[in-house]
Parts: sequence; C-alpha cells; structure tokens
Amino acid sequence: MAEITRDVLIIGAGAAGLTAANDLRKAGLSVAVLEARDRVGGRLWTDVIDGAMLEIGGQWVSPDQQALIDTIDELGLETYSRYREGDSVYVGPDGTTSRFTGEMFPVSAETEKAIAEITERLDAMVAEIDPDRPWAHPKAAEWDAVTWDAWLRQQTDDDEAVRNLAFATGSAMLTKPTHAFSLLQSLLMAASAGSYSHLVDADFILDKRVVGGLQRVPILLAERLGDDVFLNQPVRSLEWGAAGVTATTDDLTVSARFAILAHAPVLYSRISFVPPLPRRQHQLHQHLSMGFVIKVHAVYDRPFWREQGLSGTAFSPYELSHEAYDNTNHGDERGTLVGFVSDANADGVFELSAEERKERILESLSHYYGPEAKNPVVYYESDWGSEEWTRGAYAASFDMGGLHRYGADLRAAVGPIHFACSDMAGAGYQHVDGAIRMGHLAAENIIDAGRAGTAASGA
Repeated sequence: MAEITRDVLIIGAGAAGLTAANDLRKAGLSVAVLEARDRVGGRLWTDVIDGAMLEIGGQWVSPDQQALIDTIDELGLETYSRYREGDSVYVGPDGTTSRFTGEMFPVSAETEKAIAEITERLDAMVAEIDPDRPWAHPKAAEWDAVTWDAWLRQQTDDDEAVRNLAFATGSAMLTKPTHAFSLLQSLLMAASAGSYSHLVDADFILDKRVVGGLQRVPILLAERLGDDVFLNQPVRSLEWGAAGVTATTDDLTVSARFAILAHAPVLYSRISFVPPLPRRQHQLHQHLSMGFVIKVHAVYDRPFWREQGLSGTAFSPYELSHEAYDNTNHGDERGTLVGFVSDANADGVFELSAEERKERILESLSHYYGPEAKNPVVYYESDWGSEEWTRGAYAASFDMGGLHRYGADLRAAVGPIHFACSDMAGAGYQHVDGAIRMGHLAAENIIDAGRAGTAASGA
C-alpha cells in the first residue's frame, strides 16, 4: 500500500474540496484530494448521452452567486443566458393550460392576492434571517417546530395559493414533501438566495449557464492540482487526534496535519472514524437527509416550442413534472427541455417500468408544450438517488427541529477535521456558489489554525 504525507487531506473532489485545495496550495501548504468516484465534480456532471451534451447535475448561475461568478471569471469560462423569450405556461387544478408573462401565475384575483400578501410576509421574515446563523433568530425554535405546509395553511385556506407558494422551497429546492421540513428550513432556503421573491423568480435563480457545462469549473480547478488529485479512492477509515489525521483507502494511506470532509454529510457514515466522532456530531448527522428529484432531459430535433411563441418556462404544482425550462445548449441547433419530478412523485414513478416512467413524464411535459413533446430524439433521467457517492439531490436538509437544535454545530471543526460542502452553506445553500464559499472558509480556518499552532510552538 502506498503511503504519502501532506499538510492537508481533502476527501471529495467537488467544488468545495477543490476550491479549498487550491486556496491551501496558494498559501504554501501541500494537499492530497481523495475522490471516491472515477471523475471530479461531485454533484456537477456534464456528459454526452446518445450524442447530446447534458448537464446531469447542477448547471445554473444566478446574479447573487458572487463566489461562483468570481471563480468562473478567474478560470476564463464564458456564460450565456437561459432562453426566456415568449410566454410561460401554467397548468391549473382543473388541468387547463394557460399562457402568461411576468412572475405571477394566471390564477384568480383572490388567489393572486393571497400569494402576493404571503410572499410579502415571507420576504419580511427572510430579511430577519442571517443565512449563516438561522438558529440565532429569536423565533428560530418556534419556526423550526411548525412544518412549511402547516404554516402556509395557517395563512390562507386557498389551496391553490398554498401549493404555488409551497413548491418553491419544497418540490423545487429541498425536494422533500412540504410536511417533512420546517418553516425555519424554508426561510433559510430563501435567505440563501437573498429573499423569498428571488427564490420564486425563475429569471433570477436560473439565469445563466456555463458554455461547455458547469462541470468545467471543478475540472479546471483539479487540473491546477495535477497529481495531487486521486480518483477511485473511497476513504474507508480516518484516524484522528492532536497530531493530525491518517486516511486509509483500499490502496493508499495519507497522513496529514488536517483533514477536510468535502462531500455530502449523508456519506460521513461510510467512513470509520478512529476514535469515533463526538456524540453530538453523530446525532447531528442522523437528523440530516437528502431530498429526491429526477432531472429529466428531453432533446428534440429543434426547439419547437419557440415556434409557438413559448419561452419553455413552465410550472404547475398539479403536474408530475412540476417545472420545466428551455435547456438548449449554447450554439446547438437542437432543442432541449429539462423537467423535474421530485419528492413523493419521484418515489411513485420509480415503482414503474423505465418505459412507463418515460411515457408518464413525457405526457406531463406535453401538457405544457403540446403533443410534440412526447417524441424526443434523446431522453435521459438524472437519478442522483441511485448514485453510490451522493444518494439524493439536490442537497441535505434537516428534519423537523433539527436546524435549530444542531445547526450551530454543522460547520464546527472536530479537532483537526474540518467540513465543507454546499449542504452547510448559508449564502448559496445547496448551490455550487455555497460549495465554493465553504471551500474558501475551510481553507481559511486551516491556514489560521496552522499559524496559531506555529505561534504557540514558537512561544
């Protein structure tokens, strides 16, 4: 078994781990990045399927994601805007398809009024939330004890208003049923984007894409590290103590002064820690779980919906695919739609055969775009729930009461072990932007700890 020694060991070659590794290298520290997969990028994955380039994982860049924007610029990558010219589509509770422009769905005046009033209320609440410390709000315990669904239904008895308000943080972002997470968790999701209004504004939150795919960010970051990135190296055990850490894979042993766990927290249990992590960490990790969403890619010989004057943007809390967008690649003559099936709906379709599942999902897309949507030339489902080294999407969130109870411990170092991933970000929570922010933070904390240790030893 090969043995190497570094200043810092990083487990996970996603955006967080690779950002931290580059920062540490710039500070003069040696690093080793161990990645269980056969590729870098984590939940960023751009691949060619049946001749079509698809963003299997994360892909969008919004105007508030400054850490990601800075990284894209620094790497010399180009971005382009998502196509959004024309009408959007909404399917109502009776199955009626309506075209509309602007942010508000074509609902009754009473429902529109309820949505506007509650959105204003939520924006005011979100403005009081520090996304880095949501548990510190005076009402955090109260807001963490009521489900997102229950709170909304306390505000109005208009079911259509509730469904349209709920799915922004439920089906669309946390990808869990709205009765499964708290109001506080929903407010954090909104605060991470600056406001609830930002979160429900598709033109804001799904603004731009990177030419060639967003996985180019971790690929280029990894290239700078060269041979210090080790693929196909799942860490089996991590010994830790005052002297540092030792990680063991099937064919490699790495000793270092510090470690960064830069992968989804639901995977911590795949590592045997010696000694075990503190009991509070064990409890914390058991109260975090991934959401579940299928990202559906449908490629056509042309973007036929544009011929109908449609932008490709579509929503409905009543459809199997609760939202869909024009996802045509830069410079591609073909047209691509991307749709999403999440939480309990995702559970249901995986009880079907692959062919029946495809038929049901395309039928749902046809309710937005017409019968031509049923006949793509390429069809692919991103199923992150089956990924061995991810186990869900988009990210982890707390169960009821967990954010207030354990949130303050989420990023706290345990001896020489630090933590960094999008799942524990404030600004940019669940996004690549948050992963990059957490990578910067973990590297900064280790650099500071190293300086403090050097000062103490020289005193």
